[in-house]
Amino acid sequence: MSETNTSFPLFDTHCHLDFPQFSEDFAGQLQKATAMGVQRFLIPSIGEQNWYQIDALSTQYPSIYYSAGFHPYFLTQELPAVDTRLEDFLATRRAGKCIAIGETGLDFAIQVDKQVQQHYLQLQLQLAQQFKMPVILHSRKSHNELIRTLKQHKFQQGGVLHGFSGSYEQAMQFVDLGFHIGVGGTITYPRAQKTRSAIARLPLSSLVLETDAPDMPLNGYQGQPNHPKQLVNVLETLCLLKEESMQTIACAAWKNSNLLFGICE
Repeated sequence: MSETNTSFPLFDTHCHLDFPQFSEDFAGQLQKATAMGVQRFLIPSIGEQNWYQIDALSTQYPSIYYSAGFHPYFLTQELPAVDTRLEDFLATRRAGKCIAIGETGLDFAIQVDKQVQQHYLQLQLQLAQQFKMPVILHSRKSHNELIRTLKQHKFQQGGVLHGFSGSYEQAMQFVDLGFHIGVGGTITYPRAQKTRSAIARLPLSSLVLETDAPDMPLNGYQGQPNHPKQLVNVLETLCLLKEESMQTIACAAWKNSNLLFGICE
């Protein structure tokens, strides 16, 4: 794996920099990634418990952006009668560095009630339409249901299908709905043949880079916390799969990310 800085700017579109693994010497942790070419970071929220923390980080560090939402894994088992917390937060933070909604989606591999997950997914899709913001999608064992929900909502704001793992046909269903595909550490595992083959075939205009740090360690780093500095290794693997130069892939991913989130390059 590479320890060499890329001369092209990179955007880690999914990294949980607010997690405890990065709390010690946060500025130093950020600098390690910056030294490897990562110039922008998007922190996806997991729930109300970290909205204000990541908003504060984005204010302190110009390179940090974030999304606000409810991750399915951290939902309670009960439906609220009325839930305006996210709408209220977005109304006051929209002019800042909150550039997307999420991480939302469906995860049918966990114990959280499916009805509760659907409720919060639909709430966040409605708010994304209202505020004209893209969404960060989480999907596990829920592909068909997630596609069906997006189509029912006639969702047109786009976003990122985070941590993609699956077939070319599955990925293209999201691309056809205006979504980008988040390419991360999965492609560094030779055994992930279906995902690697899918990514190799997808249009470059549909791809963005991510680490999901501190989760999803790359091949060769199993058991270690992942880090945004590893984004260059995801990039190198993507170049091999696409049979394209680092300049071509890096520039396309940078452009795709900034256009999607409405950030001036």
